[in-house]
Amino acid sequence: MTTTPTAELSRAGVSIWLDDLSRNRIESGELAELQASHDVVGVTTNPTIFAGAIGGGIGYGERIAACAARGLDTAATIVELTTADVADACDLFANVYAESGGRDGRVSIEVEPGLARDTAGTIAQAIDLWKRVNRPNAMIKIPATVEGLEAITAVIAAGISVNVTLIFSLERYRQVINAYLTGLEQARAAGIDISQIHSVASFFVSRVDTEIDARLTAVGTPEAAALTGQAGVANARLAYEVYTQAFGSERARHLRELGANPQRPLWASTGVKNPALPDTLYVSELIAADVVNTMPEATLRAFADHGVVRGDTISSEFLESNQVLNQIDGQGIDYVEVTTQLEREGLEKFDASWAELCETVAQALEGARA
Repeated sequence: MTTTPTAELSRAGVSIWLDDLSRNRIESGELAELQASHDVVGVTTNPTIFAGAIGGGIGYGERIAACAARGLDTAATIVELTTADVADACDLFANVYAESGGRDGRVSIEVEPGLARDTAGTIAQAIDLWKRVNRPNAMIKIPATVEGLEAITAVIAAGISVNVTLIFSLERYRQVINAYLTGLEQARAAGIDISQIHSVASFFVSRVDTEIDARLTAVGTPEAAALTGQAGVANARLAYEVYTQAFGSERARHLRELGANPQRPLWASTGVKNPALPDTLYVSELIAADVVNTMPEATLRAFADHGVVRGDTISSEFLESNQVLNQIDGQGIDYVEVTTQLEREGLEKFDASWAELCETVAQALEGARA
């Protein structure tokens, strides 16, 4: 039995997913290497990741030229490129998917960010992406906006596995869980095998620290300074408490008895942005059974090199985590204001990345047609 930090993390109940994908990662064998050596059992993507991958150009030239020859426009070319990457990555993780009973071996692809406030548009594109990728281990990412909640229910009800993204607040997380359970109930009523539906809820971590720490610094008191670097972990730990309560409810237990799967918490935004904090903080301090941690490569390699697994670092910390958020509130920092701002900024960042991706692909298509 291997005793590497990532192997120990996996044995502690954490599924390690890589927060990155590119054609080069697939074709060079690098993704397969990370699967074998670093216990990676899934992949997540987002508009920023694809903007970087396709903008980098490696591995996409011939495919873009083929799209140009077929007369595809920018939007259609983006769909063609991204769904091909996701389908090939799904094939690479097919063995993990089978061995884990569908829990892992997952590869996520996100609906276009411009649809985040469009319920009907999100539902339509989620179904289209699911059909285009055409792999049972794909997951469709839907942002947890108010408008996204209804879309999550509808897509789950259609039998499609969903990765709910951009969750910052505990209240929104409760609404996401309700949307998932409602979708399962509707799927079962429609005669769909709910045991084949899986979902994760992506709860963002480091961005919470970045925003709240900036506000604590502005407060400028010793009490505020003592709270820096604590909000992200505390918020995520309380999300795990919400998870255990929600999926221990009578409603969830009934669905589980009918074959349903819990919607596992996924820790996202786990790259540490403050150099004063340990670079493995959002991994080592968020270990518990049935969670996913999606890591950028730098975080994954850092944990593989010097990460420490101390067992469950969440379940005994609920009271302390609640105290941390209360103390932050006592410094005059409004939790609802912060999490609302982070959701808005998250959507804006993805919109900017999408615009960059569109410009890159449009220029490449133009060059291919010249």
